[in-house]
Amino acid sequence: MNTLLCAALAGLSLAQPAYKADWESLDKRPNPQWFEDAKFGIFIHWGVYSVPAWGPKGKYAEWYWHDMQDRNGETWKFHEAAYGADFKYQDFAPMFKAEMYNPRDWAAVFKRSGAKYVVLTSKHHEGFCLWPDPNNWNWNAVDIGPHRDLAGELVEAVRAEGLRMGFYYSLYEWFNPLYKSDVNRYVDQYMLPQLKDLVERYKPDLVWPDGEWEHPSATWRSEEFLAWLFNESSAPKDVAINDRWGKECRENHGGFGTPEYQHRSDGRLSKAGLFEECQGMGMSFGYNRNESAENYRSTEKLLELLINTVSRGGNLLLDIGPTADGRIPEIMEQRLLEMGEWLAVNGEAIYGADRWEKAPEMEKVRFTQKDGAVYAICLGWPGEKLVIPNVTRAKSAEASLLGLDGPLAAAAAPDTVSVTIPALTPDKLPCRHAWVVKLTLK
Repeated sequence: MNTLLCAALAGLSLAQPAYKADWESLDKRPNPQWFEDAKFGIFIHWGVYSVPAWGPKGKYAEWYWHDMQDRNGETWKFHEAAYGADFKYQDFAPMFKAEMYNPRDWAAVFKRSGAKYVVLTSKHHEGFCLWPDPNNWNWNAVDIGPHRDLAGELVEAVRAEGLRMGFYYSLYEWFNPLYKSDVNRYVDQYMLPQLKDLVERYKPDLVWPDGEWEHPSATWRSEEFLAWLFNESSAPKDVAINDRWGKECRENHGGFGTPEYQHRSDGRLSKAGLFEECQGMGMSFGYNRNESAENYRSTEKLLELLINTVSRGGNLLLDIGPTADGRIPEIMEQRLLEMGEWLAVNGEAIYGADRWEKAPEMEKVRFTQKDGAVYAICLGWPGEKLVIPNVTRAKSAEASLLGLDGPLAAAAAPDTVSVTIPALTPDKLPCRHAWVVKLTLK
């Protein structure tokens, strides 16, 4: 009996390896397959900053409290004119009511967008929590403002749609007195209990920290936390993590890399090359009333961002900034739904696809590959013929256009592969943007 028990425990140990609280061990953990295959996720920046919902054009509106400290800056000037010099940032909290928040409606939009996972800002640098955090009395969405567990409601709705659910979490807080006076006590008595509470309550599929840059990972005790997350916590065994665990970590330790508005060191990505580009539709993550329609990228440009990112081997985490009353702004919802229409036709070239290492450089064509097929994603209509370099020295080629029945005529020459594209009227096109030619090269 003891022998059988030992064998069973040994088998369990092999299936679920224990990770030590050091980067050498933690960095051996692979990124989960679900995350590598997902390619497209939704970021949500929502909090007290959604009440003023303002920032200078080109700046992050969620940094409102931080930026209003500069009495010569644009944010303070706006604040003083709109709310008065005596109106404190904390006074916005009762105005953050989320009275029109319907998480099932949000989740339905995310599903229709074609996204496979969602990442909510559980707590930004302002410290306000979207769940009933017992460590943060009267500065969370249940004690004040909405008086609702905004995070928990969204977890339930998103998972009901079959999507993965994760949380952004800011390690630091701008004006937390404990953080400013004693960072070690802050981490021990506040941050780690808070983060563990978030994990145990909601069992997220992804943990996405931020605000790590002021201290090394040893100060944040990130290795200790991650060993707990992987070995002991209630999170799924395939929980994904990013690389923002200390000021030395980005592109070096943790999980996938996190370039932000393409702020990436040239040629450097995280381990295994996997990265997740995160951007808003405009130039802010939190909703910015100061942005006009011209500041929002078109659906065509957002799809181009997705295609470029996936063709380089990454995921796109595309942000929305809901309003303080709990609505997804119409322009953002429209973009998401139109992206979903495109993915419904062309998702085969995106989900589970890999970077094509042999891809030639072409101005208007991007490439992915999967299951022996190559996908040539044309950012503009290719015209009568699509001609690409024959980089594999293929002897023959088969082709089809995603969303269109039947094969296309294709031929392989020593230097090129050419595909004849049928003449289609606009109403017969399989989609409105970026057409995908699927190739089998032999």
